[in-house]
Amino acid sequence: MSETPVAFTEQDHADRMVRAARDAVSAGLAGLLVTPGPDLTWLCGYRPAVPTERLTLLVLVPESEPRLLVPALERPDAEAAPGAGALRLSEWRDGQDPYAAAAGLLRPNGHYGVSDSTRAVHLLGLQEALPMTTYRALTTVLPMLRAVKDDHEVARLAAAGTAADAAYEEILSVRFAGRRERDVAADLARLLRAHGHGQVDFTVVGSGPNGADPHHEAGERVIEDGDMVVLDFGGLKDGYGSDTTRTVHVGEPTDEERAVHDVVRQAQQAAFEAVRPGVPCQEIDRVARTVVEAAGYGAYCVRRTGHGVGVTTHEPPYLVRGEQRPLVAGMCFSIEPGICLPGRFGVRIEDVVTCTETGGRRLNTTPHEMAVVS
Repeated sequence: MSETPVAFTEQDHADRMVRAARDAVSAGLAGLLVTPGPDLTWLCGYRPAVPTERLTLLVLVPESEPRLLVPALERPDAEAAPGAGALRLSEWRDGQDPYAAAAGLLRPNGHYGVSDSTRAVHLLGLQEALPMTTYRALTTVLPMLRAVKDDHEVARLAAAGTAADAAYEEILSVRFAGRRERDVAADLARLLRAHGHGQVDFTVVGSGPNGADPHHEAGERVIEDGDMVVLDFGGLKDGYGSDTTRTVHVGEPTDEERAVHDVVRQAQQAAFEAVRPGVPCQEIDRVARTVVEAAGYGAYCVRRTGHGVGVTTHEPPYLVRGEQRPLVAGMCFSIEPGICLPGRFGVRIEDVVTCTETGGRRLNTTPHEMAVVS
C-alpha cells in the first residue's frame, strides 16, 4: 500500500492564489480568470464533481480577496474545497445572467489572463457583458504558473513515478506475442490502477511499424515475434502525473535494433546529465538531438525532447528548440528522446525528472536497457 500523501492546506492554496495574482501584475494583466480545470484545482482546490455548462469562475485580482463565482446549486461543494477558506464565494441562480454577475467582479476595460480550459461560450459571454475588456490565454501570458513544484508536489510526482515503474515491471511478465496491442494496453491500464492511479490518461502500445508513430493508438494489430514494442503510459495518482516510456523486444533483437536502442539510451542519459538550474529548456533538447544526429538518425528524431508534468501529464515547461526559459529547481518534466523509422520500428525512453539545485533527479528508476519479452 502506498502512503497517503500530505494534504495541501488552505494556506497552500492561499499562497498559490496570491502568487498567481502577483505574477499577473508582472505580466501586465489586471488579473486572472479561471474556470474548472487543472488551474482551478491547483489554485483553490475546487474541482466540480460534475462539470456542467454553468459558469464557475475564479477571479484573482492583485490586492483583493480571491473571488469564486459558482452556480447556487454547486455552492456546498465549493465551500468544501480545501482552499475555500481563502476565498470569498458568490453565487448566481438559474434564470439569472451569470455574465452580468461576473462583470461586477471585473474592471470594464481590464486586460485578463484566462485559463485554457475556459469554454468559448463563457469567454464570448464575458466579452458581450464587458465589450471593452480583453483576454489572453493563460499559458501564453503565464506559462510557468504551475511549473515550479514545492516539495509536497514533487513527492506526489515521485509516488506516481514509482507506481508507473511497478506497472512496467509487472507488464514484462505478460505474454506479448500473439496478442493484440489493445490487450496489452488494457493490461497496462489495469496495472496503473492497481498501483494507485485514479486516472489513466494513455497507454500507447506501438508494435513493429506502429512504434514509429509517437502517438499511436493501441489497436487491433497482433504483436509478433521479432517486434520492437514501444510502451508509453501514464495518468494521475493523488492528483499528480506519471508518464514513462520503455521500448521492449519480443524475442531476441537484431544488431541494428540494439544499436538504435543504445543511441536513444545515450541521448536520454546525456540530456539528463545536462539538467541543472539556469540551463535553457532548449539546451536539453539540443543535447539529446546532438547524440542522435551524430549517430546518423537526426532525420528520424521528429519530436521535442520533453514536456512538463504536474497536475496534468502534459504542461509547461517544454524542452524544445526555441524555448529559452531557464530551468528552475522544482521544475518537473519528461526527458524522452526517440528515433522513429517509418514502416519499420521506433524506440523511445522516457523518465520524469525534477530539476534540483545540484542537477537532475529521476522520478522513474526502471532500467533503460532493452527488455526482452515473450
